[in-house]
Amino acid sequence: MNKENKILANAVRFLSIDAVQKANSGHPGMPMGMADVVTILFKHFLKFNPKNPNWLNRDRFVLSAGHGSMLLYSILYLTGYKNISLKNIKNFRQLNSICAGHPEYEANTGIETTTGPLGQGISNAVGFAIAEKILKKKIGKEVINHKTYVLAGDGCLMEGISHESMSLAGHLKLNNLVMLFDNNSISIDGPTSLAVSDNYKKRFESYGWNYLSIDGHNEKEILYALKKSQKSKKPTVISCKTKIGYGSPNKSGKASSHGSPLGEDEVKLVRKKLKWNHKQFEIPYNILSKWRKIGNNGTKLESRWNKIYKKKKNKIDKILKNNFNKSIRTEKINATKEIKSLATRKSSELMLNTLTKDNNTLIGGSADLAGSNNTKTKHHKIIRPNDFGGNYIHYGVREHAMCGIMNGLALHSKFIPYGGTFLIFSDYCKPSIRLSAMMKQRVIYVMTHDSIGLGEDGPTHQPIEQLSGLRAIPNLNVLRPADRIETIECWELALKSLTAPSVLSLTRQNLNPIRKKYSKINRCAFGAYEVLRTNNKIKLTLLASGSEVNLAIDTSHKLAKYKIYSKVISVPSHELFELQSKSYKNKILNESKYKISIEAASTDCWKKFVGENGLCFGIDVFGKSAPYKDVYKYFDLTKEDIVNKIKKMINN
Repeated sequence: MNKENKILANAVRFLSIDAVQKANSGHPGMPMGMADVVTILFKHFLKFNPKNPNWLNRDRFVLSAGHGSMLLYSILYLTGYKNISLKNIKNFRQLNSICAGHPEYEANTGIETTTGPLGQGISNAVGFAIAEKILKKKIGKEVINHKTYVLAGDGCLMEGISHESMSLAGHLKLNNLVMLFDNNSISIDGPTSLAVSDNYKKRFESYGWNYLSIDGHNEKEILYALKKSQKSKKPTVISCKTKIGYGSPNKSGKASSHGSPLGEDEVKLVRKKLKWNHKQFEIPYNILSKWRKIGNNGTKLESRWNKIYKKKKNKIDKILKNNFNKSIRTEKINATKEIKSLATRKSSELMLNTLTKDNNTLIGGSADLAGSNNTKTKHHKIIRPNDFGGNYIHYGVREHAMCGIMNGLALHSKFIPYGGTFLIFSDYCKPSIRLSAMMKQRVIYVMTHDSIGLGEDGPTHQPIEQLSGLRAIPNLNVLRPADRIETIECWELALKSLTAPSVLSLTRQNLNPIRKKYSKINRCAFGAYEVLRTNNKIKLTLLASGSEVNLAIDTSHKLAKYKIYSKVISVPSHELFELQSKSYKNKILNESKYKISIEAASTDCWKKFVGENGLCFGIDVFGKSAPYKDVYKYFDLTKEDIVNKIKKMINN
């Protein structure tokens, strides 16, 4: 590194060292090791504008190795992002500081995504790169022409999601994607040789990536590799051989610098070794001004770009315009004209047929289950290598990557991604679903075959605890519709949910319609509402969701023969119901003394509704392999069994 770049990189190092030391918590080793590479990237290659962090055509920089968050915060402060101040850095890892322990996405700050769970940033970066390709095809390469850079560590590449994501990226030939691999050969437990002996070159080349290996502290090699990546026809991995804790006399190259402060004495030694004669958090004006000059270059870049963008703005706005209201109204009217028994996965497909005809920002996909999830319609065109004019991604059997990639698609611009798999495989998706909820992203998870109703595939494929687990995730709307009209309404809720992702839990088996008349009102938006009443005066409230609403209706009619009158409440969303007014919830839940719930899944999340005097009909053990009606009967989920137990409850 030449003298100037050494000083610039050391500014990154010492802000990171000082912040971790002050917090007495954090990971100094990676920022110290990768400071040289990132300095060259931001100075000579990255296209960004700190004065407008949301510039559409900026390059994206993703820190997949999120534990090294001070590397990102230091760079953002030094280049002039107003949301990251020196005060924020001094409050690293403190309550409500934007400089959290791991990067937490916040729009207009330069923090592009939430990372920390290792490997997630790689999948997000693949999503960003796909989004750039799609947008470029829609708008034109003179307006959209940026790259995505992702910094990943040894740990990221041990996680399975890295394999899934990189495999798909290689297949799609995402040459706008560059990975900076911090190949420091150290993990928390010690040298990575304790657990890994991969041949990285062969591994990454087998995915269809270019592989370049460099000394991460050699300026010429860093420049050469980054220049070469600019004109690649494939995604590129640059393996940067670095020293974790670079500059530390006693801790560099050791696990002790990974996840703990260096200690006051060692910090003094690092200052001496790297000739940094400045106080804690002090960045001399001449050094800061050079960094700010690097940041200011982006203002000129965006200014030139804006001249081109303004000429095409009207056309771009038209291309990216959605008309969900028209599609939803059309499909609701269709549903009232075509009264028939349908699986909600099929109802979802019919909704998508209408939506994908008129809306350009929906990007669909499935994890090798398009025909089963009913996620692909006649209006879809497949996204292929070198052809990004489509709107449907075949993710292959890569559920985890699919969900992480959808987060990237949603974060990038105005795209609304949805992806399908079986509900049971939500367990493969959970880490990415949780992050979409944390980041408040409009991502839609189409989860079909949502109960023992899938039948013969048996307990390995029959969800039991999955609905409860998903409902436990904060800021996630779990929507389980009972018929075609409810499915349309749940799609409307998901599409208009600007600050929360949604799970659509859909059936394999056909369901009879519970609503047959058109209404402008989205009744599912209440979370729970009345669909049947057998008398003005009732003794019992039956709560059910999805496929079990039909069962609740049949049960209610049978109870009426015994003069046990009831009302049936469809509960498509626990989360939305909890948001309703106290009076509305009281009206739904407290009209009758007795309450029961019916859902072919674990019962724990219903107990708060039925109370101590109520009964929960569901399944708290694993399912069975048999025709679905036989499985329902085996678990006493029939109107006869439920009626008998209700009679005993009331007569006791």
